[in-house]
Amino acid sequence: MRINVLQKKTALVVNDDVPVKLDLDDLSFSYNDLKVLKDINISLDDPKLISIIGPNGVGKSTLIHCINKILSPTTGCVMVNGIDNKEITYKDLAKIMGYVPYTTSNTFPISVTDAVLMGRHPHSGRNITDNDLRIVFETLEMLEIDDLAERSLNELSAGQLQKVVLAKGIAQQPRVLLLDEPTSNLDIKHQVNVTKLLKKVSDEKGIMIIMICHDLNIAAKYSDRIIMMHDGTIFAVGTPSEVITSENIETVYGIGCKIIDDNGRPHIIIGDD
Repeated sequence: MRINVLQKKTALVVNDDVPVKLDLDDLSFSYNDLKVLKDINISLDDPKLISIIGPNGVGKSTLIHCINKILSPTTGCVMVNGIDNKEITYKDLAKIMGYVPYTTSNTFPISVTDAVLMGRHPHSGRNITDNDLRIVFETLEMLEIDDLAERSLNELSAGQLQKVVLAKGIAQQPRVLLLDEPTSNLDIKHQVNVTKLLKKVSDEKGIMIIMICHDLNIAAKYSDRIIMMHDGTIFAVGTPSEVITSENIETVYGIGCKIIDDNGRPHIIIGDD
């Protein structure tokens, strides 16, 4: 299937057999005089699970918001298959790019099914089809929350709500899925299960999943690629073993640690000894 998205003189062509390519070229972003992102240059074109790590306040969420047009870069640009995302409408961008924000407690009294169906809007608009419903229920089952289908959002726990918001993003069937701390309200068991699921979805459906993750060991164990940020810049990019080193952790996080091998993946043990 080929999707042709026309925006004035700009044509964004997405072929299911070819990964979407993101190019961030000399991207910077400032809030008034506060420079949050500084000269970001990176190309991403693999349908892999990519984790963005780094301390609080280094610009991780801002970077994602520039990619999906919530924010407009102060300088530089975000190119999607060679087209500046400024030239792509939000609706057209939503056909290939999904976003799951950091969950808040603000909810509406609508059912879980209706909430997840909202993820189908870029494709179906107001005309809900049997195929949309099938995708929604398959996604709920995949996340093991199909028993919540008829529950109201304002009746859910924080962890349940986090999974519903994630289901909405997956049901959108994007080619690129951006996640802002998708496991933030989950206990350790569900953090691991959801991250393993994201890895499976990326592998089986060929989706580029970019997620902000604060648990370095979970990121190291399941990510294909890691982007480490520091002071508004990209400090390191590569495989978990290339990025998760004691030297990088000490420089970026200001804490000593040692790294042990866990079946070919780095595992961090905090402490100077």
